[in-house]
Amino acid sequence: MIDRCQRDIDYIRISVTDRCNLRCVYCMPEEGVQWVPHNAVLSYEEILRLCRVFAGLGLSKIKLTGGEPLVRRGMDRLIADIKAIPGIRCVTLTTNGVLLAQQLPGLVSAGLDGVNISLDTLNREQFRAITRRDELDRVLAGLNAALECPGLNVKINCLPMGRNDDQLVPLVELARERPLSVRFIEVMPIGLGKELTYRSEDEVRAMLEARFGPMEPFHGRLGNGPCHYFSLPGFAGKVGFISALSHQFCSECNRVRLTSEGFLKTCLQYELGVDLKALMQDGRDDAFLAEAVRQAIYNKPLQHHFADTSGQEALEHHGMSQIGG
Repeated sequence: MIDRCQRDIDYIRISVTDRCNLRCVYCMPEEGVQWVPHNAVLSYEEILRLCRVFAGLGLSKIKLTGGEPLVRRGMDRLIADIKAIPGIRCVTLTTNGVLLAQQLPGLVSAGLDGVNISLDTLNREQFRAITRRDELDRVLAGLNAALECPGLNVKINCLPMGRNDDQLVPLVELARERPLSVRFIEVMPIGLGKELTYRSEDEVRAMLEARFGPMEPFHGRLGNGPCHYFSLPGFAGKVGFISALSHQFCSECNRVRLTSEGFLKTCLQYELGVDLKALMQDGRDDAFLAEAVRQAIYNKPLQHHFADTSGQEALEHHGMSQIGG
C-alpha cells in the first residue's frame, strides 16, 4: 500500500504479547511492568482477521514480536494459519531465544521463514547484567538449533550500549563460518532507552574495521525492513546496521506496527494510528476495518524527530515491550 509520501508499506510487526521472561535494561525495570490484562490482548482469531485485512491491502510480510512471543502458547498454530492467508509471502519471528530450541521444530513445520534472536553479548556476566537473568546457555542453544534448520533465515540483533563494546567483535565472529547476519541496532529513545547511551553505526563500524579491515557494502536483500548490510572477506554471513538515529531511513520506511492490544501504530515515535481492536468490538465489518487501516497508513508521518521533540504532539509514552519491539 502506498502512503502519502509515496512509500510502499508492505511490512507489519505484530506483537502477540507484552509479557517477557527477561528483564533487559533497555526494555523494562527489574521488577517488571504492569501487564496488559489477558482479555485486552488480541486473540489469535482477531490477529488472523486483521492479517486477512492487511493482506488485502498489500501488506505481505509479517514479523511476530512481543514482549517475548514464545511465552504465548500456540505460536506454531498461529504461524501456520497466517501463512495460509492468500497474499502473505513471509512470516518471521523476533525472540530472545530462551524458549526457541524446544519450540523450533513446530515453528519450522508451521512455515516460519526466519528468526531474529536478540543477543547483546556472549559474556555470561554481561548477559546476566543486561537481561537480569542467567539464560545465555539456552539462548545459544536456540541459535545453534536455528542454524541447523535448512532454509531458515537466521539473524542476531545486538544493541551496542558501550557496556558491551568488547563483545561486538566476538558476535561478528559468529558469522565467519555460519550463514547468519549479525545486526547492530541503535538504541531508540523510547521508554528506558531514553536513559541509556548508545553506540552509533559509525562508532561500531570503526571498532569492527579496526579488527577485520574495510567492510564492503552488500546491495542484495536479506530481510523485510530497513537494515543495510556489509560483507567481510572470508565470512559466510553478513554484518548489518539498523541506524534510525545516526542514519535516518524514514524516507524508505516500509513498516507499521500492531500492538498486542490491537492498536495500529504508524511510527515508533508517535501515538498515531487507529485502535483496531475497539473497531472490532464495535462490530465493524472487514470493509470498515480496511478503510481505517488504509487511512492510518496513508497518513503515516513523514519522519521521526527523536533528535528534537520540542513542540511535537502525540509522543509515544509506552515502553518497547508494550509497543512491540
